[in-house]
Amino acid sequence: MSLHAGPLVMVDIEGTRLDAGTAAFLREQRIRAVCLFRKNFGSETEVRALIKDLHAALGPQALVAMDQEGGAVVRATFLPQPPSAMALGAAGDEALAFEVGAATARGLRSIGVNWNFAPVLDVNNNPANPVIGERSFGEDPAAVARLAGAWMRGSLGEGVACCVKHFPGHGDTHTDSHHALPTVDKPLAALEALELVPFAALIDAPALMTAHIVYPQIDPELPATLSRTWLTGVLREHFSYRGVVITDALMMQAVRDRWGHAKAAVLALDAGADMVLAQGSRDEQQATLDAIGDALASERLQPMRLAASRARLDALASRFPAVQRDYPQRRADEALMADAWARGLTVLRGAVPPLRTTPLRVIGQARVDSDGVSEAGLALESLQPLFDGFADVQWCAVESLLEAGALPPPDGRFTVLLGNHRQRYRQAAAERLRPDLHIALWNPYQALDIAGPTVLSWGFAPGALAALRAWLHGGASAPGKPPITLEESHR
Repeated sequence: MSLHAGPLVMVDIEGTRLDAGTAAFLREQRIRAVCLFRKNFGSETEVRALIKDLHAALGPQALVAMDQEGGAVVRATFLPQPPSAMALGAAGDEALAFEVGAATARGLRSIGVNWNFAPVLDVNNNPANPVIGERSFGEDPAAVARLAGAWMRGSLGEGVACCVKHFPGHGDTHTDSHHALPTVDKPLAALEALELVPFAALIDAPALMTAHIVYPQIDPELPATLSRTWLTGVLREHFSYRGVVITDALMMQAVRDRWGHAKAAVLALDAGADMVLAQGSRDEQQATLDAIGDALASERLQPMRLAASRARLDALASRFPAVQRDYPQRRADEALMADAWARGLTVLRGAVPPLRTTPLRVIGQARVDSDGVSEAGLALESLQPLFDGFADVQWCAVESLLEAGALPPPDGRFTVLLGNHRQRYRQAAAERLRPDLHIALWNPYQALDIAGPTVLSWGFAPGALAALRAWLHGGASAPGKPPITLEESHR
């Protein structure tokens, strides 16, 4: 039995329409929160219809959430696409970050999403980090706090709740918690001097998402998501946080493989979380609901404490109602996003565009699949318009830029390397790839692997490509300044 566990559980759904069975499940279990993913997004008309149906099924306290961070982590690609956090870090303008946060919220509000799992407060000070990278505003915690704070204020002013993440900080990890359990072996004092600075500065955020990371010097056994030491001791008591705490997805392998998603939900709520993100099949979601219900019935979970969680969630839903609104600023917001991307474009080591009469060879990865967090990257073929107007371009598609095996021998052509994948280059590939111009379209830390002139776009949304194309054609500058260290190798 569930004993009304539903109000404390966020689920995902299948498909681009709300079928009758799913709608009945949501109503019967009193679920008020759904997280949408790329699998749920058809046309804009279909999305609006889906969310309208969700509002009806979830009720007046509905919370409809998604990840619309910017850059490669966006779900509604038909809305004006915000720059990645690191592109805004390269622009370094709080006013611009505020406007981008506001425009992002206006787009979401127009389709009826009232909770955005952004901005990212992780301080990315580890170039080997496989999951954060350009999703962070940079490596300086004070700058991250300023820019993320401005972004958040812009969003809140337009009526969409933010959810800062990933507490206590995912920036200094070598492991992606979607696949394994990361560890950050630092004392609390060191974390307070770096990772926790943005969270302390934005302690008035309406919601916060936890990280599936073990910090053995604070809690040697449990990741922050499941740790009472972290969620009650540090977050609620030490930092006096009063907003909603939601877990990252409990189906991620870092948690599921060790504790099981259903047991983890009980552990997280007992630790101090207010809501658990329970993706999975209907049976898996039901198992989570049953586990919470059983824990309530046995008083493993205290009803009074969870009543406080429900009250915080009620307050969030009341402050940010789930309604669809008109979007008269859409064209202006598209222009704003394009300008923001252009202001982040950055060059390193004296990079200049080749002359359009120069014979070029452009090397890139033929296809880049989604990693389950970010959207799929752009295939090399779709990037050919970047070089429209160049007289002689030879395209060289490789299966993997990590290997970069069979490359044409040098023949005097000006070589452009398009880093259209997310991973860092392996050393052997980096030694074979010696371009005249390196364009890092995704992971900026690729600039540490490839010596020579480099352009950083911080992402591959239409605005980023438009800015890059203008620069390649000699019609635009690249005014950005890297918010991370890129001038020395970290191998």
